Amino acid sequence: MDKRIEGFLSNVEEKLEFFSQLGIDFVLFSSPSKESSFLSLKEKILHCQKCPLAQGRKNAVPGEGSINTELVFVGEAPGRDEDIQGQPFIGKAGKLLTKIINAMNFKREDVYITNIVKCRPPENRNPHKEEIRECCGYLLAQLELIKPRVIVTLGKVAADFFIRSTSGMTALRGNFHEFENIQVMPTFHPSYLIRNEGNKGIRKMVWEDMQKVMAFLGKK
Repeated sequence: MDKRIEGFLSNVEEKLEFFSQLGIDFVLFSSPSKESSFLSLKEKILHCQKCPLAQGRKNAVPGEGSINTELVFVGEAPGRDEDIQGQPFIGKAGKLLTKIINAMNFKREDVYITNIVKCRPPENRNPHKEEIRECCGYLLAQLELIKPRVIVTLGKVAADFFIRSTSGMTALRGNFHEFENIQVMPTFHPSYLIRNEGNKGIRKMVWEDMQKVMAFLGKK
């Protein structure tokens, strides 16, 4: 067999095995486009019943934005507004995130925004480990399809998913970490900025983090 064909088939087998291990069966054997694979994944998320959070949701929130982006923002879970409308980061925290994205010389539609857990936990609590374990395969599949250069994690829960560390957010933020050959920049969640509105130091730290992301992506 031609070595190029052999290499191609080996790569396909690896990808199929990856999705199979995640328990995702949307991969079609007719070499689907990136767009159709992403749409199939979205439909699977919207109809997911893998954990008890599905019973209390109005809408699952797969994420939104460009699937051809270099930059992905990841929070921990949808909140009340997101659950109602089925879109990520659209409440007060979402409006602040949009301002941050615009200040980085991006538009919201230029990046991809999602969460580790795709359904709202009761009373906006942090997702439990079991819920993250059941749901994280969807996020990993999204990242495998998008192949971003940088992930910005918003808050400690998201940071802990990608970074193995016992350090707090203040110690983690401001430095790139690596996850599956993707650069990860942890920073504070926009809701934390809102709760500490008078603390200009926190806002300054977030902007410093984003400036490093901009420089890495050549946007500065």
